[in-house]
Amino acid sequence: MQKATQPTLYFIGVTTKSSSIMKVFPKWADALGLKDTVIKGIDLPLHAPKEQYREVISFLKSDPLSMGALVTTHKIDLFNSANDMFDYIDPYAQELSEVSCLSKKDGKFCAHAKDPISSGLALENFVPENFWKEHNGQVLLLGAGGSSLAMSLYFGQEKWGDNVPSKVILANRSTPRLDSAKEHLKRVAERINLICKHGPTPADNDAIIADLPPYSLIVNATGLGKDAPGSPTTDNVKYPENSLVWEINYRGELLFMHQALNQKDAKNLHVEDGWIYFIHGWTQVISEVFHIPIEGETLEKLSKIAKE
Repeated sequence: MQKATQPTLYFIGVTTKSSSIMKVFPKWADALGLKDTVIKGIDLPLHAPKEQYREVISFLKSDPLSMGALVTTHKIDLFNSANDMFDYIDPYAQELSEVSCLSKKDGKFCAHAKDPISSGLALENFVPENFWKEHNGQVLLLGAGGSSLAMSLYFGQEKWGDNVPSKVILANRSTPRLDSAKEHLKRVAERINLICKHGPTPADNDAIIADLPPYSLIVNATGLGKDAPGSPTTDNVKYPENSLVWEINYRGELLFMHQALNQKDAKNLHVEDGWIYFIHGWTQVISEVFHIPIEGETLEKLSKIAKE
């Protein structure tokens, strides 16, 4: 972390050099007229010490040309370690106790949780309209980190009426993270049938998946397959028929996705990767950091640039 000499957007993660955004952002910056703006990665180990998170926040807050950041993997840990250092915390970030976007506006250093918006936009790209109302399926979110909490918040919005999953299940290998999720999702649990389950091993997750009804949604929100090797399920996993399987990562070994693809035809599964989530996740942050609207034709243009 060295003093920025030109407008800089940061990517706070674990293996940021491997991300496609490092090649995509310069072309996006040109298309958006963000002259001389660059992107830099800040890599931290999983569940880094509190002091490291505070050091990063102190640097970004005080450096004039450090414009903001996208946060992945560390969303909850960073918030818990440094929430007293923010001048403004948006309502989603307050409710979820996580931060996925850092920005500056009117002299204030701001924390945002964009995942309820970006994950919702990604889900609406492949989940059929009225899917839950028509089929009464369930949602299984593997992992109880920031992405799963954000998706739970998305499903629990009052605007959906009766078009909601019959159950939303959060499964995680450690109980403290599940306890934390329950606490943050109390208000959501008043609107939807929210259940937390302990799944310490991939075999345990296999058993949870086997109990799901047809027309369910199973999401890998663990980071396994990207930030760490492996999958939250085994090769013996048996998916319910006519279901949706979402690997929210778009890079890495993606073992979870390949396990699902092996059953795609036999079980009539729709298997989705994390590319659209990647696009919405980044464009939501760039829009906030640089105070420019990114939607409609602009969004389509950026998506085309990224694909190319």
